Amino acid sequence: MKSTVETLSPTRVRLSVEVPYEELSQHLTQAYQQIGAQVRVPGFRPGKAPRAVIDQRVGKDTIHAQTIDNALPRKIADAYAENEIRPLGRPSVDFESTELKENEEFNFTVEVDVAPDFDLPELNELTVTVDSTDVTDEQVDQEIENLRLRFGTLKTADRPAQNGDFVTMNLAATIDGEEVEGGTATDMSHEVGSGDLVEGLDEQLVGMKADETRKFQTKLVGGERSGEDADIEVTVSVVKERELPELDDDFAQLASEHDTLEELREATREQLATRAESGQLQQARERTAEALIEAVEMPVPEGVIDDEVQQRRAQLDEQLAAMGANLETYLSAQGQSADEFEAELKENATTGLRRQLILDKIADSKEVKVSSEQLTSEIIRRAQQQGVPQDRWQEFANTLQERGMIPSIAAEIRQALALEEVVREAKVVDSSGTELTNEQLFPALEGQDEEADEESEATETEAPKAE
Repeated sequence: MKSTVETLSPTRVRLSVEVPYEELSQHLTQAYQQIGAQVRVPGFRPGKAPRAVIDQRVGKDTIHAQTIDNALPRKIADAYAENEIRPLGRPSVDFESTELKENEEFNFTVEVDVAPDFDLPELNELTVTVDSTDVTDEQVDQEIENLRLRFGTLKTADRPAQNGDFVTMNLAATIDGEEVEGGTATDMSHEVGSGDLVEGLDEQLVGMKADETRKFQTKLVGGERSGEDADIEVTVSVVKERELPELDDDFAQLASEHDTLEELREATREQLATRAESGQLQQARERTAEALIEAVEMPVPEGVIDDEVQQRRAQLDEQLAAMGANLETYLSAQGQSADEFEAELKENATTGLRRQLILDKIADSKEVKVSSEQLTSEIIRRAQQQGVPQDRWQEFANTLQERGMIPSIAAEIRQALALEEVVREAKVVDSSGTELTNEQLFPALEGQDEEADEESEATETEAPKAE
């Protein structure tokens, strides 16, 4: 087989391919076997009719078309490899002729989107900023106040409702006197001011007493009647106020294992600092990726972006249909127009593709490899995330393999490893201006490593195998 490549644009190429007739012989034999098994010829068992008889029954055009279908994926892949082409998206194939002539070459062309050529920035010149792990007194106060709210109690209040109170109420929504499906609730508990229900409800509840009824109009959000004006009738039956425990040592003992409020505050400060530290690496990854995308100029193949947008749109349509909704009601609930939605989809798809291409090039330049242990660990993580029991992990891995998903999972791991390499080279500072070291971002937790090794040895025979 011979092939040549022609550059049509920075993101698209055309391959001209010549396949000798003899290289199609096995595919021709396969085509006769496939079609022969489907053709019923009197006097012959299925699949045993001679080629000449099959030609008479279905015509050589059908045989040739099946042969091409069988050969094409392999020959296109060979042409990619021969010309070191990394395709993006689906190829467009054009044939000079679909007729196969003995001892004559079969010719076709392939147009496909490819990754553009671009330069990577100097990674050690990238600077990204992450949140500081410094914990303020206000953050500690807020955390303890949240804890205090969890230990609060409700008591009936003989007064009008205020923000922060809880009311028990009956709610009914109608449009032109007709009850809105799903718009009626009885003895519902609701926190005034939370904004969890229909627009305008909280403003009406403030000042209402037990056994009082009010009516108002609002625009529905979500559901089949989303965007329509509805009449709302709300009746309050009970108003309750929240009583919070005093912030003292007794509260510390009630809400924690600490004896004093000061000890609880100090422990809370440490927890917030630990939480902030664990979030710094994730922030560093994401903000480094953003910095890379901003630093690299490249054209993107519009065909690939369009395919990705259509795929994301189709996935959303399926999810909405499963919930009994559609795109129109979804956009209304989001306060978004169809044009804004399409623009957002395209922007997200473009950003995702740019990130993928950049990280793939970095992985190539740094010769990043994905080990079988890393791949197996990711498969186990996904199985656990989906609630797959341990005795079915191998079955889960086999399913991924059958669906052809293992290569894409390995590619995601490789990109994550490449991004980690960039984070190690980049300058990472926190919001207070302090530069963070790799030791701070990637702490050497030897104890955890040893524990992980022990667990790996203990489960080695049970872990799913992926290649």
